[in-house]
Amino acid sequence: MTPDLINGLYETFGSIAIWVNVRKLIQDKIVKGCHWQPMIFWSSWSCWNLYYYPHLGQWLSFSGGCSLVVANITWTALAAYYMLRSKS
Repeated sequence: MTPDLINGLYETFGSIAIWVNVRKLIQDKIVKGCHWQPMIFWSSWSCWNLYYYPHLGQWLSFSGGCSLVVANITWTALAAYYMLRSKS
């Protein structure tokens, strides 16, 4: 249970960090100082974790991972939107 708890906390705090970035991106409405391609990778990995954690019986990791998936995908979608908007 302890490894699941620790990993679940990492997933949860990672999610909070990404949500802070989402908020900042919405405020700034521009992508500067970071590259969007690594977020595609991290978003896909977080989606994989939603499949993987239940197979390990790691339900705390799964719950933290749910918020992380939504945060990663939200940031990536907003970044794509603002980048496309700035090019037009």
